[in-house]
Amino acid sequence: MDWALVLILLAMGAAGGFAAGLLGIGGGMVLVPFITMIFTARGFAPELVVHMAIATSLATILFTSVSSVRAHHKMKAVQWRIVALLTPGILLGSWLGPWIAKQMNSSALALFFGIFITVSATQMLLGKKPSAARELPGTGGMFAAGGAIGVVAGLVGAGGGFLSVPFMSWCNVKIHNAVATSAALGFPIALAGTLSNIYFGWGEPGLPEHSLGFIYVPALLVIVAASMSMAPLGARTAHRLPVATLRKVFAIILYFLAAYMLWKAFH
Repeated sequence: MDWALVLILLAMGAAGGFAAGLLGIGGGMVLVPFITMIFTARGFAPELVVHMAIATSLATILFTSVSSVRAHHKMKAVQWRIVALLTPGILLGSWLGPWIAKQMNSSALALFFGIFITVSATQMLLGKKPSAARELPGTGGMFAAGGAIGVVAGLVGAGGGFLSVPFMSWCNVKIHNAVATSAALGFPIALAGTLSNIYFGWGEPGLPEHSLGFIYVPALLVIVAASMSMAPLGARTAHRLPVATLRKVFAIILYFLAAYMLWKAFH
């Protein structure tokens, strides 16, 4: 990699890490569109750029989730019983997500991501939270819920918070516990999804040098270095600024990123 690319990736990782700490969102929301732009500009195979962007984004969560979980655990906010019940389904779903993505061409995958990020941005902009309506389901229901969360997270390269937090809130889990527990779920999502992306991408024709399956390792290392250093700053800033206003601004940014991915789907 040349220094210009390293600087771009550092800036992108810093922005993603800061936003994750500030707003509690998964890095995939920001990273995937930008990584797609960068890989496209670098001349990577057009049929692989979206797959690689999603895989590389998901792999960053392996590293960034650890510090987040540690902070939430110190505050005794993580509901580890819920983590234990959701994780089996999440592991299966997060493994299947990249396999499903491999069956899709780059345009279809970009379209799916664009629609998903549009829905997520709308949820963020409106600030609507599901009303608490019931208790957590039994073991079978939790496995199914974890599987659904894992599949979507594996498909879009995100930590699953936009699905797991509303699900837990709907099931009468207090919001701060839901956010903390969702952060803990990011690790099994990233672990299974990363291993799946390595396995199903291994030996894929057209991958650039220094790829590990669909993961582009140089970009992963640079992004992780920047995002892990900026996430704590974002978390501290969240206590000083009007986060509700920032969420609305960020939602508008997400609409632009969604528009790019939708454009990418048809070009």
